[in-house]
Amino acid sequence: MPYISLYQSPLGPITLASDGRHITGLWFNGQKYFAATLTGKAQKKSLPVFEQARSWLDIYFGGQKPDFVPPLSMSGSPFRQMVWEKLRQIPYGQLTTYSRIAQEIAAQRGLASVPAQAVGGAVAHNPISIIVPCHRVVGQSGSLTGYAGGIERKLRLLTLEKADTKKLSFPKGERPLCP
Repeated sequence: MPYISLYQSPLGPITLASDGRHITGLWFNGQKYFAATLTGKAQKKSLPVFEQARSWLDIYFGGQKPDFVPPLSMSGSPFRQMVWEKLRQIPYGQLTTYSRIAQEIAAQRGLASVPAQAVGGAVAHNPISIIVPCHRVVGQSGSLTGYAGGIERKLRLLTLEKADTKKLSFPKGERPLCP
């Protein structure tokens, strides 16, 4: 049975999901693909893994890099698993691009190339936002495109991590609401 818990972040409510032992989902309420990995009716419950995740989030939103990761379990295709593992390797406060991840996966698999768009699709379906830092991935030209929780949140998360955001640009029609 899946379990859920709510967390009030400075960027809006977050829903946490668990299988009872691992965090299986972390979404800003209402984000694209919200609760996509929850199967069946989820029950609200207090669990030790939720307390670990809350502690991690408290440290993170306090402007510090947490020195632990709660137990995670992510379901997805082998390709998505590879992309999500690459996300976990992006250092706190650093950025990478979809094309760089695509190049790394192509090299790892012995392929000539992997489409950056395929990486983008896997990044978009990351079920554990923030802890698995999909917000640290930007477009090749430095565009802040591609965050299921919204561009504004992406910028705020990067700012919280003190990432160098000076050269980043917004997708056409988007305007920043925060520094």
